[in-house]
Amino acid sequence: MRFSLLSLLRESLRGHRGWPAQWRDASPKPAYDVVIVGAGGHGLATAYYLAAECGLRNIAVVEKGWLGGGNTARNTTVIRSNYLWEESEAIYEHSMKLWQDLSHALNYNVMYSPRGVMMLAHTVHDMQVIRRHVHANRLAGIDNELLSPREAQAFCPILNIGRDIRYPVLGAALQRRGGTARHDAVAWGYARAASALGVDIIQNCPVTGLRRQQDGAIAGVETARGFIAAPKIGVVAAGHSSVLMAMAGVRMPLESFPLQALVSEPVKSVMPCVVMSNTIHAYMSQSDKGELVIGAGTDAYPSYSQAGGLHIASDTLEAVCELFPTLRRLRMMRSWGGIVDVTPDRSPIIGRTPVPGLFVNCGWGTGGFKATPGSGHVFAHTIAKGEPHPIAAPFTLDRFRTGRLIDEAAAAAVAH
Repeated sequence: MRFSLLSLLRESLRGHRGWPAQWRDASPKPAYDVVIVGAGGHGLATAYYLAAECGLRNIAVVEKGWLGGGNTARNTTVIRSNYLWEESEAIYEHSMKLWQDLSHALNYNVMYSPRGVMMLAHTVHDMQVIRRHVHANRLAGIDNELLSPREAQAFCPILNIGRDIRYPVLGAALQRRGGTARHDAVAWGYARAASALGVDIIQNCPVTGLRRQQDGAIAGVETARGFIAAPKIGVVAAGHSSVLMAMAGVRMPLESFPLQALVSEPVKSVMPCVVMSNTIHAYMSQSDKGELVIGAGTDAYPSYSQAGGLHIASDTLEAVCELFPTLRRLRMMRSWGGIVDVTPDRSPIIGRTPVPGLFVNCGWGTGGFKATPGSGHVFAHTIAKGEPHPIAAPFTLDRFRTGRLIDEAAAAAVAH
């Protein structure tokens, strides 16, 4: 008798409790209704909403590493919805409303903390920009308010509003509902809730190819553990979406950059809110463990490095020490670079692709974490229905053909 290597592998693993049931039976091609590529916050949220709200149960999430170990583990936990354009306001506000009740919905404490997000202005141009944001947000029914330097210092007492520094604070915009959440708790909350609804989460299973049928439609994913058949594939792999989509012959308008971040030694609570500055490319908050979480800008060149350029972090720290002089003696414990996909208009891509059955959710740049619930919710609807959710409709690939872009570079609050 002749046996293929794959059949021998399946035979040896049959009955192993760590594998999904579809992998343990005698079927040569395990089949799912939907396969989600990427077990980060967005991918797990998509799987959860597919199961919880779209009525699907036969779903798999495949992840090349471990659950929540990609950009979800490398972000700076900020949540806000004070973006400029109506399309962005809609999806980030949709996320904000989901954040407010997410711990209850998932029965898992994601440590959502609406401590307020304050964006600083250092120049006349900055003041013009934040005024425009405040007015745009108010027209959309989103809270945002303009603060004087003294009001900004009253909200964050350690902020230096002296006029003799390189970047004096001329004012600020404050969204009081903004804040932070615990990034790994979000991933585990969605993972537990999705698993309880029957979703299979397969870790350490890198995707090596996207197989297409003779008519061009998607057939399934090739992985290091074998082929998984599915008529619908959702790619949600921050930093590597263009690589995966190329496996199906789809070119994406994306560039990948390392986004710098670092964490200080833990101290008593000194930072009551999130403070952001686009001019100096820095944003900072304090974690529940007492660490100061500092985000910087992106490197100037595309790269898949998760270290990034040291000069970016050094420049950010110099500016942070000037804005918050009481922190100058703190030591930095670790730094890293998360890989972000950036589109030409700094807005995400959510929707169908030219390949029937293949869907993509990518290009969030620095906005990925704050959009996690809303992104997963609208992407699940798009996959289940085969057509864009109304909130996701402006973010299709088609906008790069029509020229109807959504340029959110100024609202990102860091350089990218």
